[in-house]
Amino acid sequence: MILLVLLASILIVIVTIYQYDEQTKDYNTARFERKEFSTKQDIEIELKRRTTYPVTTENLSKIFQDRIYDIAYVHKLTISMYDMDGKLLKSSIPYNFDKKEGQNLANETVRDLANNSNHKILKGRTEKGITYQSSYTYLNDPRFKRIGILELQIAQDNEEQKHELREFISRLSLVYLLMLIIAIVLAYFLSTYITRSIQTISQKINETRLNKRNEKITLNSASSEINSLVAAYNNMIDQLEESAVKLAQSEREQAWREMAKQVAHEIKNPLTPMRLSVQSFERKFNPEDPNIKEKMSEYSETLIQQIDVMSSIASAFSDFAKMPTQRREKLNVVDIVKHSLDIFTEDYIHYFPQEKELYASLDKTQLIRIVTNLVKNSIQAIKDTDKNPKIEVKVASEGNNVKITVSDNGKGISDENKELIFEPKFTTKTSGMGLGLSIIKNIIEAYDGTISFTSTKGVGTVFTVILPKT
Repeated sequence: MILLVLLASILIVIVTIYQYDEQTKDYNTARFERKEFSTKQDIEIELKRRTTYPVTTENLSKIFQDRIYDIAYVHKLTISMYDMDGKLLKSSIPYNFDKKEGQNLANETVRDLANNSNHKILKGRTEKGITYQSSYTYLNDPRFKRIGILELQIAQDNEEQKHELREFISRLSLVYLLMLIIAIVLAYFLSTYITRSIQTISQKINETRLNKRNEKITLNSASSEINSLVAAYNNMIDQLEESAVKLAQSEREQAWREMAKQVAHEIKNPLTPMRLSVQSFERKFNPEDPNIKEKMSEYSETLIQQIDVMSSIASAFSDFAKMPTQRREKLNVVDIVKHSLDIFTEDYIHYFPQEKELYASLDKTQLIRIVTNLVKNSIQAIKDTDKNPKIEVKVASEGNNVKITVSDNGKGISDENKELIFEPKFTTKTSGMGLGLSIIKNIIEAYDGTISFTSTKGVGTVFTVILPKT
């Protein structure tokens, strides 16, 4: 809108100046033609009726000895008379023009006048803001014989017209300045009105999430295009909610299927040796065998071990399925972590507390579980390498949080496994169910904490746990 107003104002000024120049030229030409016509009539009357001299070239200066000044004064122009060769015969005293006797007409002008079919030449020039217009025609005697060349020249000062043009342009500029201000105000309110609706839509789109309930957009007043956009967004929200419900249902069903497969797989592992033990006991059972009690004890121990394995499997899945209960008590984290490490006999495990005492409101059992699980993973990673093993456990205070790091120089984690490290059932070990890191991640997040890691293949891994003190 502002650009259109500016372009319109510039174009109108250009057109106005051009139109002024054209009108000024047309006006000056028409004015000169009127003066020329009147002057020629007076000269013809002088030649035909009033003079007593013979109308010849030689007598032109005598015929218009005094009369030329009167005619020039009446018509406000300069009159010059030449013979047929362009020699000056008589000239009036011009206004704003100094014409001296003895000044001849240019040969080029005489030649052009003779070659012109209308026997008339018009010339013009501008000096110091004044426009000079000249016409050259033949002077004829009463019998229409050419006896000389007539030059009529007028000096026209256009300063008044230019002054009027400047006043008009200034008034026009004021009008367009007012229009520009109005356009700016209208553009501001119009753009604010439009962008307010667009900003609302943009904010809602940025807040749109698949895993949460999204609100529809409601606008009280908007253009038809914006309303169409809003309607399309609201329709998308409806479809998104339907898709989210279907996706959640599908994910739950898939999760249960995967969990059932995992449970079945883990249970089958101890069932196989239990079945073999029972079959072996059935084939070899002899009540009269003197070693029957020892064999019974051996078979029973085997079954009990497999039953314990099944029990641990059930407990692991149970722990994973339920959110850990927050039993907070004020603990000295430095002592609890040291107590957690006491169960390990490996001499390459080193503990580096940064402070002697560091208190936080946490559950003792769950804190021990976090530390032992991370250390066990580090031990397993080191066993698969030929390096000198080294595990470092550090505890430090970081603002309102407790920072626990467990680092090792084991085999590290490959890039393709880094995104899966906290996924349930994921494991790179030959034994275990892959639930340890998932369980401790649930524990840490239940306390509004975080767990992260950095790892380089073949160099080692560092796990970092951040837990709030309160």
